[in-house]
Amino acid sequence: MKGKAEPKYQRILLKLSGEALSGKSGFGIDPEAVNDMARQIREVRELGVEVVIVIGGGNIFRGAAGSSQAGNARGIERATADYMGMLATVINALALQDALEKEGVATRVQSAITMHQVAEAFIRRRAVRHLEKGRVVIFGGGTGNPYFSTDTAAALRANEIGAEVILKATKVDGIYDSDPKKNTGAKRFAQLTYIEALQKQLKVMDSTAFSLCMDNKMPIIVFDLFKEHNLRRVVVGEQVGTLVTT
Repeated sequence: MKGKAEPKYQRILLKLSGEALSGKSGFGIDPEAVNDMARQIREVRELGVEVVIVIGGGNIFRGAAGSSQAGNARGIERATADYMGMLATVINALALQDALEKEGVATRVQSAITMHQVAEAFIRRRAVRHLEKGRVVIFGGGTGNPYFSTDTAAALRANEIGAEVILKATKVDGIYDSDPKKNTGAKRFAQLTYIEALQKQLKVMDSTAFSLCMDNKMPIIVFDLFKEHNLRRVVVGEQVGTLVTT
């Protein structure tokens, strides 16, 4: 790696899916996958960038998929299923916190669902103060409300704490006009406007999250976290992934 580069962003929100923690298995928590994430986040902190993280819980339980509304007659009532999914995000947040602190990164977990024994309650001013002190803040528990995804939690928290950009980590290197795993001729977009993404019906985020970003002019970068040093490359302004902006 080259010498220290100047970051383009001073405060970022990193959106991680729960599946990202599961590695190749697709379920549960893979220590190596979590440790790799922690190393990439440490690289960014070493640049002086303030980092907040919103993490999903799909590797443990996905509320919408596990509910009776998903077509499973014996499924769990939707609100209850969503709360279960929120608890899964806190489990993931604690796993990531442990990996980050083993990398020497000071970290705090804040939860939208009160659970004093394992996490602070979400308080915006306290979260901002942690960032100012150089700590990474991991938000668990989604928004604290059923029927809202962790994408929506990411859009909400990014605007609340004054992040400059949402970095959405995926397993592909940006946004395509079709599924690149199924269509070898799929076209990748380097940059899109919010309106173009809507018109092309590209699944950047769910509609509620995307509307929050569009209304507040919050840029989104969709990128592949699983390529070494990719998070650092995004933060220093290299052309990585797809930028969605005005």
